Amino acid sequence: METIINISQFLLSLSLLIVLHEMGHFLPARWFKTRVEKFYLFFDFAPFNSLWKTKIGETEYGIGWLPLGGYVKIAGMVDESMDTEALKQPAQPWEFRSKPAWQRLIIMLGGVTVNFLLGFFIFAMMLWFFGEKYIPTASIKHGMAFDSLLVQQGFRDGDLILRVGDKPFERMEPQAFIQPLVLDNVLNVTVRRNDRDTVLLLTPDIAKTLTKPGGLKGAMFDARTLFVVESVVAGKPAEAAGLQKGDRIIALNNQETPYYHQFVRLAQRSKGQTVPLGYIRGTDTLSATLTLTPQGQIGVLASQEGYYDIERDRYSFFESFPAGVKRGVGFLNSQVKAFGQMFSGKLNVNDNLGSLISISKMFGTTWNWERFWELTASLSILLAFMNLLPIPALDGGYVVFLLWEVVTGRRVSDAFMEKAVTFGFFLLLGLMIYAFGLDLWRHVFQRFF
Repeated sequence: METIINISQFLLSLSLLIVLHEMGHFLPARWFKTRVEKFYLFFDFAPFNSLWKTKIGETEYGIGWLPLGGYVKIAGMVDESMDTEALKQPAQPWEFRSKPAWQRLIIMLGGVTVNFLLGFFIFAMMLWFFGEKYIPTASIKHGMAFDSLLVQQGFRDGDLILRVGDKPFERMEPQAFIQPLVLDNVLNVTVRRNDRDTVLLLTPDIAKTLTKPGGLKGAMFDARTLFVVESVVAGKPAEAAGLQKGDRIIALNNQETPYYHQFVRLAQRSKGQTVPLGYIRGTDTLSATLTLTPQGQIGVLASQEGYYDIERDRYSFFESFPAGVKRGVGFLNSQVKAFGQMFSGKLNVNDNLGSLISISKMFGTTWNWERFWELTASLSILLAFMNLLPIPALDGGYVVFLLWEVVTGRRVSDAFMEKAVTFGFFLLLGLMIYAFGLDLWRHVFQRFF
């Protein structure tokens, strides 16, 4: 069921983005009286062709079997279908190649325009409906717990991050921490430790370290909380051991674990073992013996109340639109910087390149609408950015040739376009296969080697 939920969210998001992107090409093409022969969600390449199709007017609408994208086949246009037979005939008035350069440019920019606007709109509606949730750093009562990678950089459990570089760290948001380190080469972080401000100097390879797949063992950091039982799951070891709501767990396997993250780390090293457990009930210190599950769990939910505040910035309907655009532009800016860091070698390309497998895993195994729309908005903007790259077979490649035509008045020949699109198609196919191979290694083969 968890796998079905994960795949369902991913396919719903992907389908929405593809259909609206292709609609961005389809509508201006029809406005300029250009014939659209096919409108497909997913690809219908041989050998299986389409899962479903129907013809309405001059356009065939369908769903392909390969969920790697979608397309509209516009008459008289060199595209990834490699169908160039019609180009050998004289140009017809309804064909793409017969239209003025400015009309062809609008048709080609329609998809990325829709994706940019969609991303900004979803961000705006999220801010209006959900608000912007955050934990004020100043409200954290027991300091923070850090992943082992950050501990190696000098962080200690109980530290409270105050500044990243010269910028105050006012909200406990991972992106506000990692972006300056990865994208702006910030190497100094100020923490509050034992009521004193301490400056940590991070190693120059921190960007590669934090972005390496599998490097982080869990959350980068979190607020430290005492381990107080909120509820006990029926049929699990904690119920058999007699734990109750309100019990505070303080030890596992004869080691002190007053904080929740300490217990989780030790439990992961004791999977399936029968171990002693220490806890406080009221004023009494008690003990029990239980057997952890194969996943290293005891079957309780921990209380998070009282250790930090959760606040939300609220936006009115009209306030949400500029805030949504700002959030979308900020995301786009971070992506551009990340690409720059990869091209400069400061980020490892292999560690940051992923296929649809990596994207699908981001949706999680529980249906969460706030996370779903956050990812959909982000992917919409990322899809627009990627499509604008000046690679033949992408929208950006066509735009480069059309801008050349608009500026110089000289049109790129269909024969050259055919060769350029063929090169671009196989380049993209190679990148997709490479990214898919990286994901297979990360998520499948590494489990056995």
